[in-house]
Amino acid sequence: MEFIYLCLKRFSCRKFKNIPVEREKILKCIEAARFAPSACNSQPWRFLVIDDKNLVKKIADIATKGIYGIINKFLYETPCIVGVIADKEKFIARLGARITGTSYYLIDIGIACEHFVLQATEMGIGTCYIGYFNEKGIKEILKIPDKYKVPLLIAVGYPDEIYEEEKMKNIKVLNRKKIDEIVYFNKFE
Repeated sequence: MEFIYLCLKRFSCRKFKNIPVEREKILKCIEAARFAPSACNSQPWRFLVIDDKNLVKKIADIATKGIYGIINKFLYETPCIVGVIADKEKFIARLGARITGTSYYLIDIGIACEHFVLQATEMGIGTCYIGYFNEKGIKEILKIPDKYKVPLLIAVGYPDEIYEEEKMKNIKVLNRKKIDEIVYFNKFE
């Protein structure tokens, strides 16, 4: 598949078939993420795969509680959730962040996660980033130590065909800025 088409095909899937995603396919996505570059090769990512239905429900309960409510309701029907865990304690990353004011570990996590979701897309698996949730509650239920951050969850599953078809119809009308609105050459004006 041509890369630009793969980028267009990837969408935030919020309606999944009620079938599990094979672990070997999840591992292939994590393998793609593992090859992502990172500042000083710190590789600050860890991935916690949640594919037990009861635990997925508990995660959905936490991710939809209170102010997170309506946005994350689709998680109840998600066959798999991947918790993205950041090791923000890496010395070199902390030092760089202190000097520049940039949280490099979050940039690294973003690159790795995009590798993950593009690999999933290539295999016909839908994904959706979830960044708005009760991190403390998630860390508590999954027994993640305080020294780690959970910046993202990724919903993973086979897209419902009708939902996917509707999304694909809209590829031509993506709500994206025109290229001449975002590109500058040699000076910012």
